[in-house]
Amino acid sequence: MGILNLTGKIAVVTGGGSGIGKAVAKVFAKQGAIVHILDLSLPGGEAVVDEIKAEGGIAYAHACDVSNQQQVSAIFNHIGMVNLLVNNAGIAHVGRADNTTEEDFTRVFNINVKGVYNCLHAALPIMKANGGGAILNLSSIGAVVGIADRFAYSMSKGAVHGMTLSTARDYLAEGIRCNSISPARVHTPFVDGFIAKNYPGKEDEMFDKLSKSQPIGRMGNPEEIANLILYLCSDEASFITGCDYHIDGGFIKLNN
Repeated sequence: MGILNLTGKIAVVTGGGSGIGKAVAKVFAKQGAIVHILDLSLPGGEAVVDEIKAEGGIAYAHACDVSNQQQVSAIFNHIGMVNLLVNNAGIAHVGRADNTTEEDFTRVFNINVKGVYNCLHAALPIMKANGGGAILNLSSIGAVVGIADRFAYSMSKGAVHGMTLSTARDYLAEGIRCNSISPARVHTPFVDGFIAKNYPGKEDEMFDKLSKSQPIGRMGNPEEIANLILYLCSDEASFITGCDYHIDGGFIKLNN
């Protein structure tokens, strides 16, 4: 299988039933990992498992609300061994500080921040007991640049940056690496649903506008994101920890 070989590794991918998480689950399985998909939608997770099995891979699906610590802990205890963790599950939100409701703010926090914490809290003792591991958190360009009307979402992804750095620093001696990536817009069903909900009747116009906000002229695709995650979770990236990688079509550095 050559480089980026994950044979024998047990991986957990949250939000693995669609979009970026689905692409990660599939490429991990293709490279030999045994993949456990955690998703709020069990049918979505099972559909990805079926695709992986059809391609000769090994995968399992678990219904999980990552904001519920008891659920998360029970599933990680059931899995028993985790070498790789990809914290991908998350939601978006449109709003400024003065028009974001407390309910919406709390919901974004519970899924995007507490959800990452819950999975770290469950996975780290397992990794410590078994000689190490690799963790990849999904952040966003919204954590490092100002994006209009994304107050709660940007807050949550800034927190992911902080948790990534703390985790990387605290577990150096245990052989656990932790990195994050910050994508710009990626074309997933999530994005299509987001546009349909927030810009009804203007879907094509908004898709074109959002695509062109990346200097490269398009959105990313989930497989491009998954390939970077594969590298950062592989043994080839064993000297990399505490880093965030922009995968953004030039959005941060070239938008001037």
